[in-house]
Amino acid sequence: MTYTGVPWEMAERYYQEGADELCFLGITASRERRNTMTKVIEKTVEKVFVPITVGGGIKSVEDARKVFGAGADKVSINTAALQRPKLISELSQVFGAQAVVVAIDAKKQGAQWDCSIFGGKKFTDKGAVDWAKEAEALGAGEILLTSMDRDGTKQGFDLELIKAVSQAVNIPVIASGGAGRMQDFADVLQQGEADAVLAASVFHYGKYSIREVKKFLEKRGIEVRK
Repeated sequence: MTYTGVPWEMAERYYQEGADELCFLGITASRERRNTMTKVIEKTVEKVFVPITVGGGIKSVEDARKVFGAGADKVSINTAALQRPKLISELSQVFGAQAVVVAIDAKKQGAQWDCSIFGGKKFTDKGAVDWAKEAEALGAGEILLTSMDRDGTKQGFDLELIKAVSQAVNIPVIASGGAGRMQDFADVLQQGEADAVLAASVFHYGKYSIREVKKFLEKRGIEVRK
């Protein structure tokens, strides 16, 4: 594990740089049954005024209620949703579809991309495209799609995966996993047909700033939030 800074301080930095939204994903929370990061959210919302999504270990309406009570705008669910799909409907009915993000961590296995659970430690036989469509039908408001084949490689997004899911659903798809160059952001939005992009390490380690990426996209005719 590499330490990159105090979460709420980094969140404030990204907010000042022009991040449209922020996402806190406790990637070990489901696997180790940790509680979600209430303190982090509370500290963050004191100085950050863009939507915040929180994921990791959310398994019930009550878990989500605690996260929303701390100041989050959306919850992201992955393992719990695959294990009990009805959770998507329950959350959507209570908090609204706009507050429910279904995270899909997918890896190419033969002819399809299989979904993983427990932070990538276990695979299901559920295909990413079919699961995205099912999640939408159950009430998901967004899909956060991560290619496990590309995550951490900085070799670009899995455009085939992202395009397949984007074309299969009518809700926003957020692409994740593989950002290394500024051109990767443009490619995933234009060729992969993603609605938004999530990136971490290229910003954490200062390779690019959010402002630089936005300017790059804008020059190429891609609409960005001001």
